[in-house]
Amino acid sequence: MKFSVFQVSRRGGRSKNEDRMGYCYTRESALFLLADGMGGHPQGEVAAQLALQTISAYFQRAAHPEVGATSDFLSNALLSAHHQIMRYATEKGLLDCPRTTLVAALAERGHLQWIHCGDSRLYVVRDGQLLTRTRDHSYSEQQASFPASKSDRLNRNLLFTCLGSPQRPIYELSSSMALQNGDRVMLCSDGLWSAIPDHEIVHVLTDQSVEEAVPELTERALRKAGSGSDNVTVLAMEWESPEEKIPAVTAPMGLVQNDEFQSTIQFDSPEEEDLDEETIERSIAEINEAIRRSAARKG
Repeated sequence: MKFSVFQVSRRGGRSKNEDRMGYCYTRESALFLLADGMGGHPQGEVAAQLALQTISAYFQRAAHPEVGATSDFLSNALLSAHHQIMRYATEKGLLDCPRTTLVAALAERGHLQWIHCGDSRLYVVRDGQLLTRTRDHSYSEQQASFPASKSDRLNRNLLFTCLGSPQRPIYELSSSMALQNGDRVMLCSDGLWSAIPDHEIVHVLTDQSVEEAVPELTERALRKAGSGSDNVTVLAMEWESPEEKIPAVTAPMGLVQNDEFQSTIQFDSPEEEDLDEETIERSIAEINEAIRRSAARKG
């Protein structure tokens, strides 16, 4: 298994960054995650962090070195994350539960399968074309086949499901898709796609490496949205079909790792994670710099 990956998260015009992203892998399986903590509810950043930590831990237990039953894994992992967020709210005595979107993709045996809840998206680009993208769990997206009204535009962020809601989350599980050499897979929060149309996303992902495309798309989104920009978080990977089954990157300093499992997702407590922006940006920069060094050595 071989892939190149790059990730960026920016606060934008918000007072704090409630997005979380990361990936973890073994020599035969790779999991990519992105969550967007929801404003209007308490501690959205905690919900996003708990979702990633729970699913990453679930992956660590299941991938030896493959997960195998990917559909069951993704569904059970998402529901486990939802229950962990609910448990946290109960233990803390919160009157309203933290909430988050989630998109997760699992690459294994040359195939990709994904699951999502909410409006964080996954795009698959192949040979300069948008092969597929997730459909948001929002009222406006569900009515996309009808002419857009002013109300639709105003309510584009109104979701009917998420993790942490009192109701069991509604989620969508994709079928398994065979990956081809050069496929680009991107996970992003709505801070990106709300500012940049799909055709522009496809163009940038096609014309640049993921290491170049992710920062470029992030900066474009921030510029277009201006001072009122939402958090913008992007994680993209390029799939390769190597002769040898080796990971594309080594784990940079500070990653959770052992002989079988490596991860960019840290397992701090939610209280300790409480969003020192400088620390978060420094951690992301260190991860990306380690990826650059690894790619340079392999080149």
